Amino acid sequence: MIKTELKLPSDESEQLIIKSQDITNPEYGKIPQNRSINELLQLGVINLDKPSGPTSHEVVSWVRKILDIQIAGHGGTLDPKVTGVLPCALGSATRVLSALLSAGKEYIGIMYIHSLEDPKKIEKAFKLFTGKIYQTPPLKSAVVRRMRIREIYYNKVLEINNQHVLFRVGCEAGTYIRKLCFDIGETLCTGGNMLELRRTRVGNFREDNTLMSLQNLKDAWELFQEEGNEYYIRKIILPMEEMVSHLPKIYLRDTAVDAVCHGADVAAAGICYIDARIKPNIQVAIMTLKKELIGFGTPIFNAMKIYKAKSGIMVKIDKIFMKRKIYPHWKGKKSD
Repeated sequence: MIKTELKLPSDESEQLIIKSQDITNPEYGKIPQNRSINELLQLGVINLDKPSGPTSHEVVSWVRKILDIQIAGHGGTLDPKVTGVLPCALGSATRVLSALLSAGKEYIGIMYIHSLEDPKKIEKAFKLFTGKIYQTPPLKSAVVRRMRIREIYYNKVLEINNQHVLFRVGCEAGTYIRKLCFDIGETLCTGGNMLELRRTRVGNFREDNTLMSLQNLKDAWELFQEEGNEYYIRKIILPMEEMVSHLPKIYLRDTAVDAVCHGADVAAAGICYIDARIKPNIQVAIMTLKKELIGFGTPIFNAMKIYKAKSGIMVKIDKIFMKRKIYPHWKGKKSD
């Protein structure tokens, strides 16, 4: 039997094409990992392990109090009893959270089936709920209750113990797992409901050594405040570029960066590297050669057309995150 690999959209690897080569000047900008702690408090993200009990909003409020900052936000609300991965962006990095909507999410849960059922029938019912499904949000939800389409990338039974089913599901943002369990129960004609749920992934934010609790954050911050020890707080506050690790990217030469920061669209002459996955009208991340996030854009052409182009606008800019004047101002060609 061939095992199918469980993949989210964020698992697609970057495929860079060299359009032109250039060297970045160390006097301008900064490699994201080299930002100061104060800079990370405005341009950082935490892979937070949400505990059971508080709301996602309350957890983010505690993060603000611990770090003594004004602005923080989370990527994807979890119900109070649900635990797991809750990306928490700090300061200006909250504007980047929208990038996670296309990354995909993964959950591990326990479903209770209301009467004993054949395990093979249960597995078959779970497989039915893969691909694009129709789903109406539950009564208790933060959105309007309208039928909508959501994609289930994988939906796998891990273990069955009498009427309890342990499962793993990878899905599009905005999928309600509680409703998914209810619908599977209806398909089985027995009824079913979700008992427990934990989010194990949001794109490339995973249950690994970067997942930190609120207590970890508090201890690391106090150690930094009292002793100036940056080691542990740097392990927790990651550069905001982690939120766009899954997006196709275009890398610009230094001389093109400030023009884009001033609102210019991306021209062919300013591009050094292109991701081969780029297609027209998708969201891409515009980066510096130091791998700093400049902003989001929408390509007009696919990767090969951008690669071959010698002039003209290639990408329309949608959002800018980098401040102006970090890179040298582009003055254009001098007249003879």
